Amino acid sequence: MKLIRKGEVGEERPGLLLPDGREVDVSDFGEDYDEVFFETDGMARLEEWAATHASNSPDFPEELRQGSPIARPSKIVCIGLNYKDHAEESGVEIPEEPVIFFKATSAFCGPNDDLIIPRNSEKTDWEVELAFVMGKRASYVEEENALASLAGYVLHNDYSEREFQIERCGQWVKGKSCDSFAPVGPWLVTPDELGNVDDLGMWLKVNGETVQQSNTSNLVYKIPFLISYVSQFMTLLPGDVVSTGTPPGVGLGMDSPRYLKPGDVVELGIDGLGSSSQTAIAAK
Repeated sequence: MKLIRKGEVGEERPGLLLPDGREVDVSDFGEDYDEVFFETDGMARLEEWAATHASNSPDFPEELRQGSPIARPSKIVCIGLNYKDHAEESGVEIPEEPVIFFKATSAFCGPNDDLIIPRNSEKTDWEVELAFVMGKRASYVEEENALASLAGYVLHNDYSEREFQIERCGQWVKGKSCDSFAPVGPWLVTPDELGNVDDLGMWLKVNGETVQQSNTSNLVYKIPFLISYVSQFMTLLPGDVVSTGTPPGVGLGMDSPRYLKPGDVVELGIDGLGSSSQTAIAAK
């Protein structure tokens, strides 16, 4: 399945992207895609409901805003320096254990919403990432059992303000949590539909120029390990988002570092997970 949500901010309605390309409103299912939905085996219940009702569900209007494919999660967990070549461009070694940091959930937004350049920002950067969404509560999960707790995968742009992140006391969360810094979607894709998650092409363009192009095969720490590892330190709740890291090509790593300014357009995509686009605007 491909789960979607459409509507104005705070008024999103649950939907599905059908194999024939229709985007249908499944409000009659009666639930949003939130923590309670995932925790109560909502994916299985939705699949059963959709088998007899989805084809008769109304189409969303084409012009309706694309929201994030899940409701706001309890947390957004991110993994840093998880591509060897990205670590090299950042001038650091691959860590012996995964680097974990958070993005505030207030950064969560739709895939095509505007990117808001924060006040006093001169170093807002881009990062295309594969993220996954938890379908079950996970605490002290063994690696061999980890994928059983997964709901699916999403496209994520892990925007970062590098001065806030690195130069102001080295506190990553400050540079990762600004409003609009976590556009997710357009779809939540179930594992059975996505195929081999360890071999997905990924790319990002700035104003039409390709600056990131890689493949998820280059991940240092793979998804079953990450689920198990993170769950040793915190309980992952249903609907939580874990973002797995970015490949090389970020603005910080360029010979002459390059950052975003109002009017810039960022486009990104991952095979099977669709694409998204954000236009940078100045914070009011």
